[in-house]
Amino acid sequence: MDSIDTELANRIRHDIIHGAYDEGARLSEAQLCEAHNVSRTPVRLALRILEREGLIFRGEGRGYRIRSPTISDILQAVQVRGHLESLAARLMALSSNKADFLPNMAQAIRTIDELISSGKLDEPTIKQMQAANEVFHTSILDACGNDYVAFTCRQISHLPMLAAGSMVFDRAVLESPEQLERGLFRLRLGNAQHQVIYDSIASTDPTRAERMMSEHSHTMVEYIEKFENRDSRLSVSDLVSYSAANVELPNS
Repeated sequence: MDSIDTELANRIRHDIIHGAYDEGARLSEAQLCEAHNVSRTPVRLALRILEREGLIFRGEGRGYRIRSPTISDILQAVQVRGHLESLAARLMALSSNKADFLPNMAQAIRTIDELISSGKLDEPTIKQMQAANEVFHTSILDACGNDYVAFTCRQISHLPMLAAGSMVFDRAVLESPEQLERGLFRLRLGNAQHQVIYDSIASTDPTRAERMMSEHSHTMVEYIEKFENRDSRLSVSDLVSYSAANVELPNS
């Protein structure tokens, strides 16, 4: 269970990302205490968390002001994470203890394959895919042997699409059977890339593991750019709705 200050930071972060505050708006400790029915101590601790994340900054005089993340921020962060995950895949391929993590990665690949084979993209299926995808990607970060890779990834994980193993869900798949098949095809391709990454790591081929992870990670950038081209008014809140961890779908 999260501490009071962490839970409060989660709530305020949610509000910032979803546009509840105007850019540069002042955050009042007193107002936050009243709105969330907490004392000043957890509010101050929560604000320090958000300051480290770059979502707020100290204004002139007392208090903090909002720095809302932009689409450009998300794209830059996704690119950074892609480079870090590529490095992690390379390092894991050379790691002496990779065998401890490979079974979980293999099971994650099998789970995603089985879910894709079901031919459904309802909410339970998407959430199970997300969980398996998280296992796959987190295993590489944990096994790479460089603690700063995982540490740096965690520092940006609060942003939409930046959590370990985040998946992108295009709402268009609900529009027709053809769109659904396109969505399933994309997922098959992504999991095929997982298999190549796994095989490269298992066979101690760091160059191939790094190259395939780089290609795999760049898919997130391509999708954000696709959404931007489709809707020039795309907001960070919209990106949250494209994340499999947050999407709510009707039952099939």
